[in-house]
Amino acid sequence: MLESVRVRLTLWYTAALALVFVVLAAASYFLFWQNIQQRTDSDLAELSSAFLTTLNAELDDQKGPDILKGAAQSAIVEHRFRDYIFIVLDSSGGVLISSLELPTAKAAPEAVPSGFLTSAEFRNFANAALHGDAQYHDVKGQKGDYRGYARHFPVRGQTQTLIVLRSLRSQRELLEEITATFAWAMPLAILLASGGGYFLARKSLAPVVEMATQAEHIGAATLHERLAVRNEKDELGHLARAFNELLDRLDQSFERQRRFMADASHELRTPVAILRGEAEVALSQSSRKPEEYRESLGVLLGEAQRLTRIVEDLFTMARADAGQYPLEPRDFYLNELAADCLHSARTLALARNIALSMEPAAESPIRADEALVRRMILNLLDNAIKYTPAGGQVLLSCKRIGEQYAVSVTDTGEGIPAEMQARIFERFFRADAARARADAGGAGLGLSIAKWIAEAHEGRLELTRTGATGSTFTAFLPVTEKNSQSLR
Repeated sequence: MLESVRVRLTLWYTAALALVFVVLAAASYFLFWQNIQQRTDSDLAELSSAFLTTLNAELDDQKGPDILKGAAQSAIVEHRFRDYIFIVLDSSGGVLISSLELPTAKAAPEAVPSGFLTSAEFRNFANAALHGDAQYHDVKGQKGDYRGYARHFPVRGQTQTLIVLRSLRSQRELLEEITATFAWAMPLAILLASGGGYFLARKSLAPVVEMATQAEHIGAATLHERLAVRNEKDELGHLARAFNELLDRLDQSFERQRRFMADASHELRTPVAILRGEAEVALSQSSRKPEEYRESLGVLLGEAQRLTRIVEDLFTMARADAGQYPLEPRDFYLNELAADCLHSARTLALARNIALSMEPAAESPIRADEALVRRMILNLLDNAIKYTPAGGQVLLSCKRIGEQYAVSVTDTGEGIPAEMQARIFERFFRADAARARADAGGAGLGLSIAKWIAEAHEGRLELTRTGATGSTFTAFLPVTEKNSQSLR
């Protein structure tokens, strides 16, 4: 059950909402209790002032030896209110008169114990009131609590004390009702909110479920299908777009893989067919001249060498695509390596009657994978020689341009048509129609490997010029001051 995102979202939402409700209820209860207490204290102060006003007026009308008690009794009768108790203390702290002594004054709804005025709680409050100014105090009783207010007032040169008590029964009942309301309202609200949260979670995640259902039916044979995007501006729309872009990349990758396998099969099929055919011809005759056997073996050797180059190139590209071809950088001079590559390619150029030359180059210290850079330059030279007609020229140059080295190979072939220039670095692509060289050979991987080597060194390989007078391929390799000084 908890494995469902909708259920987990609902639980988290419910827990957060319950926490908010609890905090809100506690804060509301505290604020309401504080407000009631402030209003109670304010009422006690106002009632005491009104009582003393009446008491002073009665003192002027009273005659006799015990005029204070009589005036207090008249004031108590006039201010008899439900839940209130009035007590007048003399200067020594004794109870002069209280509303509990008057049967007509209903002090509180519940019966006040007869010993309340002599209880320890009340006496502590009375003693504190005698030695202090106006003050508030909570007094606990056997049948209920009271909120008390005490203040002094002078009568004929003597200081008397008035204590007003209010029963907290009504406040307690009100707070209990509020607590009970919270007790049943909060669970009901949380239950309703949980149901609504689950509905909203289910509604919100419905597009995700739909996308998952669509994704389950997408396989290698149906990579052209895409997820429906309802709203491109929200998060789910962004997720659908990202997934569709992933499918686009996978579709392109699968397409390249299929084309790679098809082209590799085609390239491998030709030399294998020649090897098999030549071997069958050599074995079909019982007796042949040694020269014929040597000729057949020469054909087999040539095709075996071609097959070896194709397999090595395929293995290199496979390792490069898998990121399993780590570079082994070392310090060397790029101009010396270029000259060495030119010398290695002279035999192939002489066989085709092509002149090889190299422009004078300054010292070019660099830190790179020497074996890979050598292979890149040889691939560029081999490509130029293959597509240069007999009697043509191939020029190699190595120079520094700003913070990079530029290794250029220029041939005098027929150039590359504009519509084929964008595909010249694709694997197995050969512009045979443009070059019209039946004996060009190769598998169409040389430029692809050279481009990968340049990019592996954080450089690039570009077709910088092409036309009727030939083409120029330039590899740009980065150089830093560290590289420039490491060999000095």
